[in-house]
Amino acid sequence: MSKISVVVPTYNESENVGNLTNQIDYALRGIDYEVIFVDDSTDNTPDAIKKVMEENPNVRMEHRETEKGLATAVLEGFKLAKGDYIAVMDADLQHPPAILRSMYAVMETGVDFCVPSRFIPGGSDGGLGPYRKLVSGVARYIGKIMLPSLRKITDPTSGLFMFRRSVIEGADLRPIGWKIMVEVLAMGSYRTVVEIPYKFQARPAGESKLSSKVTVEYLKQVAELTRRGKKQSDVTVTRWSASKLKSELEKIG
Repeated sequence: MSKISVVVPTYNESENVGNLTNQIDYALRGIDYEVIFVDDSTDNTPDAIKKVMEENPNVRMEHRETEKGLATAVLEGFKLAKGDYIAVMDADLQHPPAILRSMYAVMETGVDFCVPSRFIPGGSDGGLGPYRKLVSGVARYIGKIMLPSLRKITDPTSGLFMFRRSVIEGADLRPIGWKIMVEVLAMGSYRTVVEIPYKFQARPAGESKLSSKVTVEYLKQVAELTRRGKKQSDVTVTRWSASKLKSELEKIG
């Protein structure tokens, strides 16, 4: 079976990393995996991760003192990843770890890219408040208007995705801000994408990192990608129903 590398950027998430890792371990039971925390924290999150590492040999950490930012943290995780498939998810548990098994089932059918979506039947963005729904919706549609590579994708800005390692081999990834999936979709090499439904969850602990700075960085990123991004015109996007997903999950046990 193929191995998964789960890249998790962290910034002051000490209350969540233990619970997150336990849920990932349960979701990927029977599957070869590793979790790579790339940590920029200023609190005791590194200590919390070290405690997790003592209990779970599949967990690694790269703590950064001199560099900050989600985008560069994820890129560092890509460099460290050893898996055949690479996944990215947030540390705050708003991305449900159980979805990793579903993404793995999708990848095992031979596709290049799996994007969980809140906006296809069976999905939900109920974990977001009204303001964040507005900001997220505006960002999503700006991206779709400006970048051809995003137009077929219903949820390109969530930051939860899995892809084959080959997708980013040789890719000129220069993301800023938080929307790393936008960068990979615009600059990666892939032919097939499958979207599956998922339900965005309420944050159980800690505070959201959303700020005006994040919004400005996203707009800069999109503007830059209009110049150097690929059109990705030969990409096929398929949306799986819950019943189709259940069928493929049964195949991997």
